[in-house]
Amino acid sequence: MSITFSSAKNTIAECDRCGFQYKLKELKKLEESGRSVNLLVCSTCWEPEHPQDDLGKYPVFDPQAVRNPRPDTSYYTVSGSRMIQWGWNPVGGGNSYYNPDTPNDLVATGSVGAVNVVIS
Repeated sequence: MSITFSSAKNTIAECDRCGFQYKLKELKKLEESGRSVNLLVCSTCWEPEHPQDDLGKYPVFDPQAVRNPRPDTSYYTVSGSRMIQWGWNPVGGGNSYYNPDTPNDLVATGSVGAVNVVIS
């Protein structure tokens, strides 16, 4: 003997999130991580799954290491690709007592001008 259900054509149901009444066929199933959580919500309460919830679902190939790496020799030249400029004390200042090996081409210059005010 099979179990039959009545038609949900005019059935009133309550949204499981906000509590307002809607027709049962207007409510949508809420899913989390691709599985139904047995909640029926209205169209204003329903939200699609966020793509970050799928992390770990798909395999990711993201290698980090490089095979047979070579050092950057331009690092040690003056006009190299990584010229380091430190500008705070006591790190900067190539002639300082603490670190004489660090170059410092960051020399601040400034001037103060005069303002002519005419009072009439």
